Amino acid sequence: MKALIFDSGPIINLAMNGLLSVLRDLKKSFDGKFIITQAVKYEIIDRPVGVSRFELEALMVKSLFDSGVLEMPSEFGVDEEELKKATQKLMESANHYVQIKEKWIPIVSEAEMSCLALSSALTKKGITNLIAIDERTTRILSENPENLEKLLSDRMHERATIIRKDISLFSGYRFIRSSEIVYVAYKKGLIPLQGKKVLEALLYATKFKGAAISFEEIDQLKKL
Repeated sequence: MKALIFDSGPIINLAMNGLLSVLRDLKKSFDGKFIITQAVKYEIIDRPVGVSRFELEALMVKSLFDSGVLEMPSEFGVDEEELKKATQKLMESANHYVQIKEKWIPIVSEAEMSCLALSSALTKKGITNLIAIDERTTRILSENPENLEKLLSDRMHERATIIRKDISLFSGYRFIRSSEIVYVAYKKGLIPLQGKKVLEALLYATKFKGAAISFEEIDQLKKL
């Protein structure tokens, strides 16, 4: 058994691009479960379903949840209270990592950190897992934390300084983006479009709806 843990971003990305059906089709050939945490569920279903602007997309995502395509951590016997505690620990650490003008800068959300907390819980149970996340900051925090100063300085137009040096709490996680998800769907023949430009169009669509993927990475995926 294995798990693909979804942050809010990739699901919202696929919904905005009219590609939610990709998840339903991919699940059929996936030897495992597609999991969302309670914090992610709140962001993609519970909160937006009450907002007219986002209601349709929330209902489409809810249909994936109601039909069992998306499931909760309890399916793996993960305790919700323990997950919340682990999430808060990660948030407290990450949001006291970088300062601008001697003030701590919040750099992660509860939903993102809940995905990392769940990944750790599943790993302890011996369950292979990946985290689907489009936002760049959490991935850099885990993979290349030394690059956060430049990323946040460019984003905030202020000098950012790393204060906390021990970042081992965030190492060892494995990530994919919505871009890789649609790439796999395309290679499996799950995209009902044909032509030379389809893969390129899919990758650009995910980029322009929030996936942190560079033009160079898109070119590399097109050549695979």
